[in-house]
Amino acid sequence: MVPLVLVHGHPFNRSSWDAQVAAFAAERRVITFDLRGYGASAAQDTPLVTDFGDFARDLMALLDHLGVERCALGGVSMGGQIALDTYARFPDRIAGLLLADTSPRAETPEGKVTRNELADRLLAEGMRGYTEEVLYKMVAPYNEEAAVKVQRMMLASSPDGAAAALRARAERPDYEAGLAEVAVPVLVVVGRDDVYTPVAGARALHEALPDSRLCVVERAGHLPNLERPEEFNAAVRDWLARLG
Repeated sequence: MVPLVLVHGHPFNRSSWDAQVAAFAAERRVITFDLRGYGASAAQDTPLVTDFGDFARDLMALLDHLGVERCALGGVSMGGQIALDTYARFPDRIAGLLLADTSPRAETPEGKVTRNELADRLLAEGMRGYTEEVLYKMVAPYNEEAAVKVQRMMLASSPDGAAAALRARAERPDYEAGLAEVAVPVLVVVGRDDVYTPVAGARALHEALPDSRLCVVERAGHLPNLERPEEFNAAVRDWLARLG
């Protein structure tokens, strides 16, 4: 049974997957970790990312260290883009992909400016103002319990690490052209009320993949794994069963 590896989004940490670890750890190995510059990894004496591919290379180094030859790989938001980047670089190491509330497209010119301006702001002001502005876009306004956890993660994030990731993410490759070549089972998940990566985009992603299923999670925003873990986990369990 292949291990399940889960990649968090920006600006969070591995605790965003606590509900999935609790649900699946009894039946298979579940690996979560803090991306470079986030969570406990921010405290390490490691250079910050300069290239988006650094995240995929870090992930492969971790799997090599743990002796994992092949895994089921999932990510949410930026974590989903990291999963796509990892598959593009190391397809033989991936048995299946879980892509939650994410987009395969490269950043637009306007988006690059926005991400770099936000990086400058985080370095100058810290995380609080940004957190207050986007909290109820990260989670739907009616999901208060999830909002408390998300707010805690965001405020604890390193501005340096978050800024470096924003700059690297602004220059990420386009993954859309390679979707038709993805040769593993894929689960595409999206919150019904996600304002960052809406349902229409998730449906287009699903339709571009040769072997995928789409799950729209009701009463959830950008982080359905946190907002509606039971529904999210049920879809993940079905996907894992497809991997054999």
